[in-house]
Amino acid sequence: MAAEALPRQRLHPLTPLVRGAKLVALAAVAVSWRGLSDLGLGHWLIAMTVVLVGAVLVSAVVWAVTGYEVVGRELRVHEGLLSRRVRTIPLERVQAIDVVRPALARVFGLAELRLEVIGGGKTEAPLAYLTLAGATALRASLLGLATGAAPAEPADERPLFAVGNSRLLLAQLLTPQTFSVPIGAAFVVWPALTHPDWTLIGVASTITAFLGVFQVTVRRVLDEWDFRIADGTAALRVRQGLLNKRSQSVPPRRIQGVKLTWPLLWRPAGWARARMDVAGYGGDGEEQLRAGTLVPVAATPDAVVVVSSVLAAAVDPRPAPAPIDAAALAVSGPPRRARWLAPLAWSRIGVAVTDDVVAVREGVLTRELVAVPLARVQSVRVTQGPLQRLLSLATVTVDTAGGLDATARHRDAADAYRLAGDLADRSRSARHTFSARLRSGRS
Repeated sequence: MAAEALPRQRLHPLTPLVRGAKLVALAAVAVSWRGLSDLGLGHWLIAMTVVLVGAVLVSAVVWAVTGYEVVGRELRVHEGLLSRRVRTIPLERVQAIDVVRPALARVFGLAELRLEVIGGGKTEAPLAYLTLAGATALRASLLGLATGAAPAEPADERPLFAVGNSRLLLAQLLTPQTFSVPIGAAFVVWPALTHPDWTLIGVASTITAFLGVFQVTVRRVLDEWDFRIADGTAALRVRQGLLNKRSQSVPPRRIQGVKLTWPLLWRPAGWARARMDVAGYGGDGEEQLRAGTLVPVAATPDAVVVVSSVLAAAVDPRPAPAPIDAAALAVSGPPRRARWLAPLAWSRIGVAVTDDVVAVREGVLTRELVAVPLARVQSVRVTQGPLQRLLSLATVTVDTAGGLDATARHRDAADAYRLAGDLADRSRSARHTFSARLRSGRS
């Protein structure tokens, strides 16, 4: 795809107003009920108005000196008033491009464009805010330059899977976090009933603590609501969210690995969940987990179909690659003496290797399967603890550029070194094969 320069542009003119409103909301939370009680409603409204005006003025100055442009295969973001700076992002390093629509921005029809770059500790140069159409068009242009392929139109996308919201709600009820809600609620409600504090700050603190008990479960439902995944020409398209809408575009060749999980409470229903690991996603653990969702909940056959399709696209960039069912691979388990170190789990531990992927299975209560494309392998390690040396066992770890590694525990020591050598050889061959397939797909 030819690289076409896009002229320097500004963010949407309503950006200062949206940012100012966000700062007012934060200020209102900081002042809390106690501040409202001390100031009175009239003075509180005046204070919030002053904060809004000040925040909008500062945001307007920032908006006036901020711009972006596409030059060749680079995105350049200009910012700064007294000290000017230009951030240059090579599009070859882009791992994923997300269009995020926070609730407040949606009121004005705006969206935020986020670029996730390999090696970045946080989102690089988020463009907040653009119109939804502008953000979608810019994402398509950047994605085309980054991958060398023209992104598919929404009508050309091939749907892979959609999660029913009723199943999503039921699945969240069958999680340890939900089961702990009554206990947490009791710790909040009991002191409030036995030693009531009916001041505004006391009531506010009780309400805040009570809502915090439900935070994990409610947040997961809000984030994964109306989850859909589709296969486009250049990227996987993941759409999810109730209040904050997120639309992700992830080129399959940026995927470092996939993970299938069967939680204990879901196994009677035959449900599983899956996630993908994409190098470069910044943020805390919750943000990375949210961004990597592949299947929030599904019947095991459906989850396996999605994972097989995504894994195949990560291994073979040519059109319509054959699915790779990592769950059906025959695994090799550890020797029986590994029972001394993992008496319950040793029979569930296993590793399988093909020319394209390495898959590791383990878990007793929560069962897991991790599959890593050999073309993404960064290093292979063999480690031995004191007890492992005593039993002549070792652990083989396959490292990737992301946070998901494949670890084959408690192998026979000699077999572990043979496995590590085999993986190193196969990964070199897989990288050459992937490059050849990529050239073939572009020709």
